[in-house]
Parts: sequence; C-alpha cells; structure tokens
Amino acid sequence: MLNRNEIISHCLTYKDAYEDYPFGEEMAVIRHSGNKKTFAFIYERGGKLFINLKCEPLRADFLRQVYTAVTPGFHMNKTHWNTVALDGSIPDEELFSMVKHSYELIKPKDKKIK
Repeated sequence: MLNRNEIISHCLTYKDAYEDYPFGEEMAVIRHSGNKKTFAFIYERGGKLFINLKCEPLRADFLRQVYTAVTPGFHMNKTHWNTVALDGSIPDEELFSMVKHSYELIKPKDKKIK
C-alpha cells in the first residue's frame, strides 16, 4: 500500500510534472509545467488517502466496475475523473497505469512539423 509521499514521488517521475498546493498543504496537486493542467489530486479524507485521476469515460466506468476502490471523482466531473482510494486493494501496477493514463490525457499535444 502506497503512502502519500510514495504516490507523489511516482507522479513526479513523469516528464515536466510538478507539485503544487493551491488549496493548502492538505491537497497535493500534480500538474504539467507545459500547460499547467492537473493530472492528480492527492489528499486525505476521513483518515484515508485518495487520488483523483482524469480518465477517458469508458475506461472510467470499467475501472469503477472492476475495483470497489474506484468511484466517480469526488468534487470533480463524474464522467472524466475517478477517485481512487489508496487502500492497497488495487495492485501498484494498475494504479500506476491509471496515473499514466491521466498524465497522457492532459499533457500538451505535440505540434506537428510541416
């Protein structure tokens, strides 16, 4: 089971990712420096650790059906965001795949060279 520092550290391994605290120290917001878009919100609620991740709608629905720890985004657009309880019930590899998917959805698009 990952702790807060471990999941933040993992998120920061992505190119141009940085940590921000616009809502105070309680919530780590992980953004891409190229466009300032957020791909992860990491916070505690009720003594439990959570991460909100952007997700393509069909995949979001699938993950919610497969894992009880994945629910529609808390205080987020329920179609495009999932909240994942970091309770150890989801294998780290699957969690890291969810983080990567979120990052891929928000990273700046490569400009085509003509």
